[in-house]
Amino acid sequence: MTLPHDTLPYDELIEPRRVHGSLYTSPEIFADELARIWYATWVYVGHVSEIAEPNDYVRKAIGPQDVIMTRSADGEVHLLLNRCAHRGNLVCEAARGNSSSLRCAYHGWTYRNDGELIGYPFPQGYGGRGKLGDLALGRVPRVGIYRGFVFGSFAAEGPSLEEHLGEARGELDRLARLSPDGEVEITAGFLHHRARANWKLLVENETDGYHPQFVHQSIFSVADSGIGALYGEKSTAVTRALGGGHSENDLRPEFRRLGTPLGWFGTTEEKVPDYAARMRETYGPAAEDILVEGAPHVMIFPNLFVAEIQLFTIQPLAADLTVQHVTAVQLKGAPEMNRRMVQQCIGSVGPAGMLLADDTEMYERNQAGLGELRPEWVDIRRGAERETVDERGLAIGGATDETAMRGFWAHYRELMTA
Repeated sequence: MTLPHDTLPYDELIEPRRVHGSLYTSPEIFADELARIWYATWVYVGHVSEIAEPNDYVRKAIGPQDVIMTRSADGEVHLLLNRCAHRGNLVCEAARGNSSSLRCAYHGWTYRNDGELIGYPFPQGYGGRGKLGDLALGRVPRVGIYRGFVFGSFAAEGPSLEEHLGEARGELDRLARLSPDGEVEITAGFLHHRARANWKLLVENETDGYHPQFVHQSIFSVADSGIGALYGEKSTAVTRALGGGHSENDLRPEFRRLGTPLGWFGTTEEKVPDYAARMRETYGPAAEDILVEGAPHVMIFPNLFVAEIQLFTIQPLAADLTVQHVTAVQLKGAPEMNRRMVQQCIGSVGPAGMLLADDTEMYERNQAGLGELRPEWVDIRRGAERETVDERGLAIGGATDETAMRGFWAHYRELMTA
């Protein structure tokens, strides 16, 4: 794939403790990011539970690319590009469905749900049937699945999905262990939030522990929530750069200090007795730690964010336009928890929810401010002087430090200068 701007000076635009504002506003840089990141690395696409049955399909995206995630009759998962090989029309208009084939409405060309061309009207115009075997739907060359999470890469060669995920795999493992059946399901439906802002502002914010006390002060002041206390100077929680651009707010130290099963979820065992019983039946003594420590708060580069009970997919459309696709996490075999997860998800990121509305306002204010001429740089030095390295060799900072951002930008710079 040809890279559009080989001479952009990323070494000069990205420093260890500050980054240049043009990285958020330049259409040229955005085009370069599509080539070097979104079309070159592993990107989260969807979850196998969204196509649970043979011949199920659902429309997804990799950046601006419209992707159809399908499960063929043999159970294999495919990622197909939504473009007819004839004249470029969309072959799939429905958001989801079940079909063994996909038919273009323009000229009736028909494809199997693995992308193979199987028919076209009036074949004599092409010299008969079977003459167009070289035409098929475009495919994402590599498909990888970890814990049911489906990733795609437009790069035919490169690091494996396991290598890409690195230390972030452990956070997806943690999420799956919250299910008594050991599996996550993405079945609650999606909300789509459009933000007039650069995608990197969203990624930075997802593990920024400095903003909650200020941006979300209104909800903390009226709701009986302990979330605000998790992000403060006295919190024992930490921010960790997991490598590869991934990062987390590790809230487990606070939850261990409190020692209350399901306290991370704001509830008690008495309110979800069947769930607690099933967890102990499945995991034995290990269930105590799982119930106390709770779910991860992790940003997986470049577009998957798991915020304990919610899953966000970040989709960049332009230098100043991003869509967040948001859903409630569902735990297989845990109906009591799942109902509560949907309710809490609606309250925080639904149309009348407060958390994502607060954040989106900040994203758009950020984007507007970055259009100003001065100052040119964005500061990311918070906590740099007190940052340490943990037993795994990972950079670790306080709950309000910008360790995650520095990790993100270090990886970004590596990809953009490769």
